[in-house]
Amino acid sequence: MRLRLPLLFAAALLLSACAGKNTSPALAPQAPQAVIAESELAAAPMPATSASSEAPAENTSGVALIAVPVVAEAQPAAQTSTATTASENAPNAAAQTEAEDDFVLLYGNGEYDLVADAHLPPSAALPPIYDPWEPLNRRIHAFNNFVDRYLATPLARAYVAVIPRPLRLGISNFFNNLRQPLSAFNALLQGRPGDAGFSMIRFTLNMTLGIGGLFDPATHFNVPHINEDFGQTLAVWGWRQSRYLELPFFGPRTLRDVFGMVADTPFSALPHIKGSKARVGLQGLQLADIRSRLFSVDSMREGVADEYLLYRDAWLQRRNYQILRDLEQPEMKQDGLPDYLIEPEDNPSIPADGIPVEVLP
Repeated sequence: MRLRLPLLFAAALLLSACAGKNTSPALAPQAPQAVIAESELAAAPMPATSASSEAPAENTSGVALIAVPVVAEAQPAAQTSTATTASENAPNAAAQTEAEDDFVLLYGNGEYDLVADAHLPPSAALPPIYDPWEPLNRRIHAFNNFVDRYLATPLARAYVAVIPRPLRLGISNFFNNLRQPLSAFNALLQGRPGDAGFSMIRFTLNMTLGIGGLFDPATHFNVPHINEDFGQTLAVWGWRQSRYLELPFFGPRTLRDVFGMVADTPFSALPHIKGSKARVGLQGLQLADIRSRLFSVDSMREGVADEYLLYRDAWLQRRNYQILRDLEQPEMKQDGLPDYLIEPEDNPSIPADGIPVEVLP
């Protein structure tokens, strides 16, 4: 009996030490079972193993009393960690829930679709590029590029080197002023009598006070410059989309603008000059003047992957800008526009009377 009590006490100490080492939050759910086992062990005797049936109940309750404090210490730790995790996750869950509720109130239950958002302003509608004759246009562009590189550009550089800038400005004013009656006629056809009147006022002032158009007093009197042709008139009349076509020597056009050039030729001034030498000389001077004014946009060609696409897209964008201005915004300002959209003196195009050809009968 005296040996059994120390042995049982030592076993109880070993069991309590093992229980203390194995205690973890994962064992927390077993705490109620340990408490229930304490009450059951207090009421019922333990079955005897190697000990005799004379083992008192104090030993059994002693073992339970030693095990219960260890389990009781593990239980609050597990509850504390669980409560801390829940308290940390609660604000995030609440915030996500509020954001999701706001999203549903604004956009509905589905995913947000930027394209289908009815609150956004409509996107800019760009006219499509219609170029079914691209293979032919590329060959003509290569020819025009050859002529420009080895004929027109050297001629324009010599023109700039020989003619002083004030005289070059007077030549530009002269050729621009010659186109004003044609612009006035097309403005009338487009239903814009006010612009037609401005063109004729500019023509009259520059021809009289400007000494035949060499000077530009109309600009000092704030008379706007109008630049219209029959191709723009056809666009205003309804021929909006037209296939792209590049002409030899004349450069980028559309099929609509080809018909416009044919209609503009009889109303141009240079083809009606008598004497082929004088007419050809003036047309050559006009080409040199036009090419020298296009030096400002030559920088766009540097490092471009496809020069044909650059010329085509830039020219069509400029042409569509001219037509849009005629249709919707006649007083559209040019502040901040790129060089290839600026109108009209700084970025001219070859007019119908710019090439030495015979007058159509």
